Amino acid sequence: MVGSALRRGSHAYIYLVSKAGHISRGHQHQAWGSRPAAVERVARRAPGSVVELLGKSYPQDDHSNLTQKVLAKVGRNLHNQQHHPLWLIKERVKDHFYKQYVGRSGTPLFSVHDNLSPVVTTWQNFDSLLIPAEHPSRKKGDNYYLNQTHMLRAHTSAHQWDLLHAGLDAFLVVGDVYRRDQIDAQHYPVFHQLEAVRLFSKHELFAGIEDGESLQLFEQSSRSTHKQETHTMEAMKLVEFDLKQTLTRLMTHLFGDGLEIRWVDCYFPFTHPSFEMEINFHGEWLEVLGCGVMEQQLVNSPLSKYPALINDISFWLPSETYAENDFYDLVRTIGGDLVEKVDLIDKFEHPKTHKTSHCYRITYRHMERTLSQKEVRHIHQAVQEAAVQLLGVEGRF
Repeated sequence: MVGSALRRGSHAYIYLVSKAGHISRGHQHQAWGSRPAAVERVARRAPGSVVELLGKSYPQDDHSNLTQKVLAKVGRNLHNQQHHPLWLIKERVKDHFYKQYVGRSGTPLFSVHDNLSPVVTTWQNFDSLLIPAEHPSRKKGDNYYLNQTHMLRAHTSAHQWDLLHAGLDAFLVVGDVYRRDQIDAQHYPVFHQLEAVRLFSKHELFAGIEDGESLQLFEQSSRSTHKQETHTMEAMKLVEFDLKQTLTRLMTHLFGDGLEIRWVDCYFPFTHPSFEMEINFHGEWLEVLGCGVMEQQLVNSPLSKYPALINDISFWLPSETYAENDFYDLVRTIGGDLVEKVDLIDKFEHPKTHKTSHCYRITYRHMERTLSQKEVRHIHQAVQEAAVQLLGVEGRF
């Protein structure tokens, strides 16, 4: 699944989100036989029994419908087995994103999450994506439920809310997903998805656009087939163009030049507008991915309604090698989940000493209450002291 959406960020930033996903329905070498799926033994047990899966116990109820054969597939992680075809595809996608999308510090823009548990809650799989309670995609006939509240993920999008809530700006999610489906040469109850999400600031989206400073991401209007009610047409056209270009370049990287590609309008509950990419293969159009603009409500939902507090920290870098990620880890260790975002906002080299100074802007926010400046000042001072002691920087506090 591929999608994009607009999000109001903390402080002065407004974010636009691009989300992309690529589906790979892999065929296993082990045959499942020719029996209809309905007669396959189900791992359902008597009331009060439990299923042990990945080190956890899940009580069984009338929603439980996992088969023994599907249970045996969980935890194999074929996409993480070196030299497996799925691993090779994953590595090629990672290589493409690492080389094409680099942050200001020269490090890869996208983080990769390929070892998240396939067991998720029904809220993660459906509600967090605005899928209605009566939507047919929730049916037992289409999903593998451990019980009424837990299931095997039907898509990697089940992790999207948590990763956005953690404050990530750009990430790839790769994993095995599970769906009950028809039996034929193109369907299998276990397949793999790769999904990418990126947050754009207003500056990033409109950079290079004539009079871009005057353009806006948001407006209050009416929903149409081309955009959501809260998005400007200028923002939607730019993100749609970027999204399709990004995915076209990815497909070219994977399959080579000369692809015949077309885009088809479609519908997903959690994106609008939505599209599918199809590639002409031996005269037949094959769907390879879905995409769209993430619903604004979905993007806003991970954000706290409580105000953020902003504190800057500046220091001279040590003469030895300095790694920004070490500073980020230090801030996260001390500030925990109160740290929403850390931005490198300024670099300066002294003309005489040639020493380099970095200035970082740290955004603090609590998800359930308003933070006081006194609380944040205590944490911020701890960050300053630790940076000096552990990283060897010279404070400009």
